[in-house]
This record gives sequence, C-alpha cells and structure tokens, in this order.
Amino acid sequence: MNNAFLNKLISTDAGWGALALRIPVGIIFAAHGAQKLFGWFGGYGLEGTGQWMDSIGLSPGYLMALLAGGAEFFGGLALIIGLLVRPASAVLAFAMLIAIFSVHIGNGLFMSNNGYEFGLALLAVSVSLVFSGAGRASIDRAIAAR
Repeated sequence: MNNAFLNKLISTDAGWGALALRIPVGIIFAAHGAQKLFGWFGGYGLEGTGQWMDSIGLSPGYLMALLAGGAEFFGGLALIIGLLVRPASAVLAFAMLIAIFSVHIGNGLFMSNNGYEFGLALLAVSVSLVFSGAGRASIDRAIAAR
C-alpha cells in the first residue's frame, strides 16, 4: 500500500475530543455488533438477526446480518483502540444510514417510538470521526508519528 495514502488515512490533528467520542460510541457499536454476530447481550445472533433482516426486505438476511454485525463489532473495536478510525467510521456511518432509512425513518424522530434519533446521533459521531481522525491516545496517531 502506498505510504502517503496510509499516512493520510491515519493522520490526525484532533485533540482529546475525538477520544471522548471514540470510547463510548465504540462500546455501543461493539455491543450492538456482538448482539447480531454472537447473540450476546440479549441479541439474536446471526440466524435470528438474519431472519429479521429478511423480513424487512434486507436480503439475503444472513449476509446482511453478517455485514452489519461485522461492521458494528469490528468498527466499534477499532474506535475503542483508535486504529484505522477514519475507514471504520466511514463504514459505521454507512451502516447507520441503512439502519435509519430501512428501519427507523417511518417511526419519526424519537426512540420511544423506535425512531431514528439514536441512529442519527451515532451517524453524527461517525461522520465527525471520518473528518477528524482518531485524535490523541490512539494507535493511528502513534503510527503516524513514526
């Protein structure tokens, strides 16, 4: 891979604010991904999530569950440790757009009606991290400094 491209991908001038976004949102994404992939934390695992995704028109459901769960779980872990934060955040932002428009948009804004407010907040943080990068206390910053 081109060194200049990698440096641009991981470089960051962001301060501590990115860390304050990365950690809690990374935990949230990783936990939701674990629900989809492994059935942890009260989730339905790949089989159950895949059947549900098929039922709402995201087919093939098993593959969609694998993609969504993988993006959330591994993307969340990437945010937590601060590794490849920009690409992970871009994938997570895309996943949130799909969630908002395929599941939540018809229910209005508020979470109490299964609306899109939570997805919108996660989308906003993900987009912010695409632009800012990982910030301080990240593996990206340590690699870029070398």
